This record gives sequence, structure tokens and C-alpha cells, in this order.
Amino acid sequence: MTADAPLAGDAEADRRREQRSWYWYDWANSAYVTTTLTVLFSPYLTDIAKRAACPGRDTALTCDRDLSLLGLPLNPGSLALYTITAATLLSALVLPVVGAAVDRSGRKRTLLCTIAWAGAAAASAMAFLGGTRWWLGVVLAVVANLCLGCSLVIYDAILVDVSTPDERDAVSSRGWAFGYVGGGLLLAVNLGMVSGHAALGLSTEWAVRLSLLSAGLWWGGFTVVCFRGLRDRPTALAATPTSDPTTDAGVAAAFRQLAETLADLRGYPQTMLFLAGYLFYNDGIQTVIYAASLYGQEQLHLPKNDLIVAVLLVQLVGVAGALVFGRLAARIGAWRTVLVSLAGWCLVVACGYLLPERQFPLFLALAGAIGLVLGGSQALSRSLYSQLVPRGREAEYFSLYQATERGTSWFGTLMFGLVFQVTGSYRYAIVALVVFFVLGGGLLSRVRMREGILRAGNDVPSVV
Repeated sequence: MTADAPLAGDAEADRRREQRSWYWYDWANSAYVTTTLTVLFSPYLTDIAKRAACPGRDTALTCDRDLSLLGLPLNPGSLALYTITAATLLSALVLPVVGAAVDRSGRKRTLLCTIAWAGAAAASAMAFLGGTRWWLGVVLAVVANLCLGCSLVIYDAILVDVSTPDERDAVSSRGWAFGYVGGGLLLAVNLGMVSGHAALGLSTEWAVRLSLLSAGLWWGGFTVVCFRGLRDRPTALAATPTSDPTTDAGVAAAFRQLAETLADLRGYPQTMLFLAGYLFYNDGIQTVIYAASLYGQEQLHLPKNDLIVAVLLVQLVGVAGALVFGRLAARIGAWRTVLVSLAGWCLVVACGYLLPERQFPLFLALAGAIGLVLGGSQALSRSLYSQLVPRGREAEYFSLYQATERGTSWFGTLMFGLVFQVTGSYRYAIVALVVFFVLGGGLLSRVRMREGILRAGNDVPSVV
């Protein structure tokens, strides 16, 4: 299976228009990622879980009772982490099949927007999350996160349709930057709402609920731009009798294609080794992102508006981090630069463990360090992997990359939740994440880049 190239007859102006429409989906979904997933959801769900487990107590206090889920005791402080774990574990099973099925459908734009709107509806419904309804937050987060992961698989595949090979790096980078701006802009608005809730006549809880609603509406509303500006493209695969992903035959074909891709991957051992390393260190990165607000609220006792300021700083420094590490990569190569960034992640986690309580300036400095290594590690990992992808099969192999990035990041959140449940301390939970960066870095250090690039049929860059 190969991705569809832009049609030869496409006018350049039409292609540019589609590219501009494509950027808007990064703008749209980044609002949910920053406002909801990164900042507000975990601390807010933890408050509700504590309220349910310890009725009548102030949620700012430690709750010494467990929730009951299917008869199993569940620490309220671990609920948000377990929820993310469940969502990403489900994604790990679904995303590769979705990628294979979508390639056969010829309806990428339609499926992208339909799935995005379903996720946006679940995200918007988080405005009803209140009282002791912790179970509602679990259900909505699983649905929204699953839809986000599925939509991003399709979004990445559409990049190949709307850009020529020479344009792809620039178009992808602009989309990345556009997402940082969109997510940061809404987060800034929500910072004002949460920090100035009294002036607006709102309680802190209602300010959070309205912020969650705004993220869902932003996601769904700006997806309309993509729907209007992009177009579906019939594919050769779509013309086959088994190409409809909504039929049993289409699903079976998708599973067969997935099996073929995984079998073929064994012929590219360096590519496979990179994906294994990326699975581990990206798991650590995603867990730090998910858990940072929870750690700041529960362990360091920082208010929600301080946490939003910190995430805003991460957004801004992330752009600078990508540029700084990009310049470093031009001197020593992307492979070595990513290894440097992973050493930086280990340092960040160690500093987080030592951070004193109620020291917002120090937490802000740590947020800046996270933004620096985050921008560098994410931007360069994608470009590094692109060198190891077999020529002419970019979309097929990038579906595995996206599945690894979004669909298998659950070991970290599971470990974080389990360590907290056993020790009762988020400090031990955060420092345990060093394991993921060490394992991921160790595997990446064993990748023989020159051999892998040549095996994939690509040209070796001047600096490897």
C-alpha cells in the first residue's frame, strides 16, 4: 500500500488552498490537547473523584478512602491516570486498523471530520462533569481521546495528498506551528477565565467547566474549515470489492494489510529498532505532559491558574526548542541530538522530583525546560524516522509511527498511577519515569542510521 500523491492536474493555487485548510485541523485539535488533556482534565477529575470517595470533605485535603470500580478499590488520585491508560490502550488496538481501512476508503476528508466532530462532542460534554459524576469524566475522556488519535492518523495521511514531496517538510512544520499558536491562544483565554472567575461571577469549578466546553467547541468549530477546504480523493484501493471499511470485507482487508505491514517491517530492522525506542521514550514524554498538572496541583499545591501559565510557557518555549535543537542537529545530526534531548528529559524528571512545594517560580523554570526538550525531541523524532521509511511507502509506515505516538503511550501513565497507589507520593511516581527515557535512549543509541537509511532506499544526509 502506498499513499496517494497529489493529482498531476491539480493547479498550484488549489493545492495551496487545501494546505491552508489542512493547517486548521492542527489549530482545532490543539485546543483540546492543551486546555483539556494537558491542563484541566486530570486535576478536575481528581477533585470530583475525591468528592465522591470522601463526601463532605474539602477536595483540597487528602482523601483516605478509595472509590469502587467493579468491586476493585481505586485511589481517587490515580483515577485520571488510569483513565488515560485505558484510552491509549484501546487506541493501540484501533489506530492501526483505522489507518489501513481509511487508505482503502477514498474518503479521508469525510472520515477525518466525522471522527473529529464525535470527539469534539465528547469534549464539549465535559461541561456536564460535576458533583460526584467521576464515571462520566472517564467515559467522555476515553471517547474523546480515541477520536483524537483516529483523526490524527487520517490527518497525517492527508498531508501526502495536499503536498508534493518537496513541499512536505515545510507544510508539516507550518501545521505544527499553527497548532502551537491555536492551542496557546485558547489556553490564554481560559487562563483569564479561571484566574478571574470571581470578576466574571463564576466559581472556580464553573470556570473550569466552561473552559472544557470551549475546548470542545473550538475543536469541532474549526474542523468545519477542513471539511469545506479539503476534498476526498478516490483511490485505486477504494475501487476493489473489499475496500469499504464499513463492511466485514473491508475490515478484514484492513486487518490483512496491517498484518502485511508488520510482517514487512521485519525486513527493516533499524526502522523497527527506532520504533521500539520511540515507543518507550515517547511514552515517558506523554506521561510527563499528562501528569504535570496533576503533579503541580496535588504534590506541589499550586493553583490551577498557575498551572495554565506554566503550560502556556511550554507552548511558547516548544517552538524555540524545535529551532534550537534543529540548529544543533545541523551540526551533529538528528540522531545524536535526540539522544541529547533524552538526557535533558532525565534531568527534567530528576528536578521535578526535587522541586519544593508552593514554589511557582521554580515550577515555571521547570516548565521552560520541558518546553525546550519537548520541542526538540518531538520535531526531530519525526524527521529522523522519515529517513528510515521505505521510499514510496511513507503513509503506510507513518501510520505505525502515529499509532506508536498516540496509541501505545499507556505504560507510563499506568506506572505513574500504580507507583502513586503503592507509595502515596507523586514524587516517586514522577521519578519512576526515568526508566522510559533510559530504555528508549538505549534502544535509539543502537540504531545504525546509515545502514537503516540505505536499507530503506533513501539518500544518506551529509550529517547523520
